[in-house]
Amino acid sequence: MSGTSEGSTPAADLDRSAVTERDSHAATCAESPDGADPPAYRSVFAAAPLAMALVDREGQVVDANQALGDLLGGDGASLVGRVAADLLDLASDARTWHAYREVLRGRQARLRCTRRLKHPDGRTLWAQVTVTPLAEDGPGVLLSVADVSDRRDLQARLRHLQMHDPVTRLPNRTLFFERVSAALEAESYEQSGTGRIGLCYLDLDGFKAVNDTLGHRVGDRLLAAVAERLTECAKDAGQNRPSEPLVARLGGDEFALLVEDSTGTEQLADLAESVLKALQAPFDLAGQRMNVSASIGVVERHAAGTTATALMQAADTTLYWAKVDGKDRWTLFDPERNAHLMTSQALASTLRPAIERGEFRLEYQPLVGMSDGRLRGVEALVRWDHPRFGALPPNRFVALAEEDGSIVPLGRWILATACRQARAWQLDRPEEPPLFVSVNVAVRQVWDSDLVADVAEILAETGLPPHLLQLELTESAVMGSAGRPLQALQALSDMGVHIAIDDFGTGYSNLAYLSRLPVSVLKLDGSFVRGFQYEGTGAAPNPADEVVVEAMIDLAHRLGLTVTAECVETAAQANRLRSIGCDTGQGWLYSRAVSPDRISELRASGPDRAAPVGAPQNP
Repeated sequence: MSGTSEGSTPAADLDRSAVTERDSHAATCAESPDGADPPAYRSVFAAAPLAMALVDREGQVVDANQALGDLLGGDGASLVGRVAADLLDLASDARTWHAYREVLRGRQARLRCTRRLKHPDGRTLWAQVTVTPLAEDGPGVLLSVADVSDRRDLQARLRHLQMHDPVTRLPNRTLFFERVSAALEAESYEQSGTGRIGLCYLDLDGFKAVNDTLGHRVGDRLLAAVAERLTECAKDAGQNRPSEPLVARLGGDEFALLVEDSTGTEQLADLAESVLKALQAPFDLAGQRMNVSASIGVVERHAAGTTATALMQAADTTLYWAKVDGKDRWTLFDPERNAHLMTSQALASTLRPAIERGEFRLEYQPLVGMSDGRLRGVEALVRWDHPRFGALPPNRFVALAEEDGSIVPLGRWILATACRQARAWQLDRPEEPPLFVSVNVAVRQVWDSDLVADVAEILAETGLPPHLLQLELTESAVMGSAGRPLQALQALSDMGVHIAIDDFGTGYSNLAYLSRLPVSVLKLDGSFVRGFQYEGTGAAPNPADEVVVEAMIDLAHRLGLTVTAECVETAAQANRLRSIGCDTGQGWLYSRAVSPDRISELRASGPDRAAPVGAPQNP
């Protein structure tokens, strides 16, 4: 009989508990004053079904019963004089060997461990070995061995059932995370391998529709068929490599391919490509022919410093990107994109408290009359003075505010602050024509709050005349408006408030429909104005751009609407817009968005003499 180590002996197997009363009684019976075996002991020892042996303090077998001989494939008497540790593989690992020697020396009460032994007939068996001192200061120890192979086989079968998915026969989520955690342990990658780990995390596009229309039985067959193709991809990827990727089903239609000791992103990209290609072929499931695709998130990184949780979070995020980017594709994890996402999440979680803490402020960009260059009004633009990320422009947080509904209290604050400032400018220079203030309004403000009541209340509180307030809504939000939005716009217009369509020309561009809406101002999107670029001195602008803009301005005027051009950056652009009848302009030619005090200075000096700050861009 030969033995092989099972590995480090579990702590439960190295039992330090005291010798039981029965163990003490057996030890007493095993000794006689003159060293001879008592007859009672001999008969019991020989007839016992449990394999046993007496071992001296040097570790040699003094006596062994036939049950132990049968277990080890020989005669009990032939074991006498043999080294017990060699018979039962007790010296194969340091921990077990140390505990065994401590029992022999009388320093430890008992040792229990499990060893894998090889029988002379070729079969392998699992044996539970127990070593107990015969008596205090006695001549040796009692060694007993129990064949636990059947129990181990049952445990292995139960573990397999617990660790594998019944539908696909693949490792399940539990086993997958065991493998990931093991691969990320320092011992796994420091001594050998590349020290890297990769993961392809995928789910099937539109799998829910299969279950809903064809039933879960067909859905399960599809999952099993997908698992077979993924397994083939893993086998192909494992050729000429130390190991092949682990394929697991994590739940539902989610699968993962784990690559230990990956060689870089190229290996993971090749694996993801092979998976997409393998899934392109139609599936024939009991007469049901169907096509499926998958979205795959790919992560590849150093194992050092990575946790299973961090790896899966990155994979899950990247899978989401693959879905958003159009499905039926793989996407590689991008730290910069993830950092932006994390920043957005951090901003979203602190938006409402930031409103209460007063972290927002307004800047104002001039709206200038094209005919005379006079300052006619301003557009209020919100800024967030974030304690961690600094000054943030509206494109960093307004969309987030619209998603979670915090745009309602934020929009109310913007409206009140802008109206209060416009009234202050009016009172500051009563002899001059007053400035109007233009405020952006999100469509959610119309649906989730009583915008009409809010505007009326704020105008009453600040004393600002309604005609000095302009509300800007995007073209896509206004076009097709019906029900509550249209009623709100009409009520605001009846109140005397001006309604402007922002970024006009990027959506429906239906001027005929505008005639039925209470709109008074169109703001041409900056993309049209940027088309008025000059190749050099004296060169004419693009004729097509000029024709389109001139037509829109002419039709707007025929409908009784005024037109504002956004993103006016050069004097040449301003001259062309003036020549084709544009009413007002806005852009870095006149001024960037500035503080209220700077607007007061521009009123005094004239906006045409205000030098732009920085490179021209859309504020």
